[in-house]
Amino acid sequence: MVLPAGSSRASALERGGRLADALAGAWRASAPPWQPSSAELTAVVPLLLAAGCGALGWWRLRRAGSGLTPPPDGPAEPLHAAYRVHALQGAIHEQQISRVVPLLREAGVEPLLVKGWAATRLYPEPGLRPYGDIDLLVRPEQHALAREALVAGAPAPVDLHRGLADLDDHEMEDVFARSRLVSLCDVDVRIPSSEDHLRLLCLHALRHGVSRALWLCDIAAALEARPSVFDWDRLLAGDPRRSEAVVVALGLARAVLGAEPGTTPVASRVERLPPWLVPATLRQWGKGSGLREPMGSFLRHPRGAFAELRKHWPNPIEGTMGVGAPWNAWPRLPFQLTHVLVRGARFARGLPTFLRATLEAGSAKKP
Repeated sequence: MVLPAGSSRASALERGGRLADALAGAWRASAPPWQPSSAELTAVVPLLLAAGCGALGWWRLRRAGSGLTPPPDGPAEPLHAAYRVHALQGAIHEQQISRVVPLLREAGVEPLLVKGWAATRLYPEPGLRPYGDIDLLVRPEQHALAREALVAGAPAPVDLHRGLADLDDHEMEDVFARSRLVSLCDVDVRIPSSEDHLRLLCLHALRHGVSRALWLCDIAAALEARPSVFDWDRLLAGDPRRSEAVVVALGLARAVLGAEPGTTPVASRVERLPPWLVPATLRQWGKGSGLREPMGSFLRHPRGAFAELRKHWPNPIEGTMGVGAPWNAWPRLPFQLTHVLVRGARFARGLPTFLRATLEAGSAKKP
């Protein structure tokens, strides 16, 4: 008996597989038809919403002309509502970005916008891809200036990165030199080159265990939207193990979501994936949103810490990426254990600083 995706008895692998089916090709202007039964749709809607992909589910239903979409009280209505909310939030975020970027430039800081809107612009409509914080990369020597400017007048939450994060195996000035300016609300916003941004999207998703299906949709959208003059050598430049991971991420988008790499120098390589990779991805998706709370937030209020700690066990993808292990068929458990030990040691080293800052913040609030 095949259980519906949302059934409490359905396995995480089955639920993840249903979610993947719903999202196949959903980032395209002409999305492939998707006409689930009413029961199947009812079961997969919570998974789509938890993954931040409700609007993409609606897009596929609408493009297919499914008879399930019109009734306002039907099973597809939450997806339509997500589409409307994301479109509204996207318009607000665009206004916020158009104010944040000039604010930083006035302080002498040139920011590089990544993920978020930079990924959203690859989709047919802005309401299809939700995002919250504004992710900005700045040169390390400009980080303090940028932080002061944002504290003084930022109109929205900004995730400010000191340096290049997942692109730190590239030269900072080279990344900025290859970046491009795109217009947003009459403001020129700097985003990475197509090659650098696709590399960043791949490494970011793998580093977090591809815990959100939306991130793999981003990779698929960026892969298929690449310009005709795309520089594959640039995409794969840098640390060899990370470049191997980029190829793995492209192959995963192809295997799980049906992304089309076309005729590329890596076409044969993206077809050779470790046998554990796709099942690990689908199981992760079938477990829920993949969002986790920082464990440090439970130090003063430990209720719920144990349940949250279980979410922090790295899946095979996160474990592999965390220790820079090879992407082969070997068992993943040793890498997962090593990653836990490394992460635990890092947490312990930073604990005194965190506790001191917490105590100082608590003292400052007292009259």
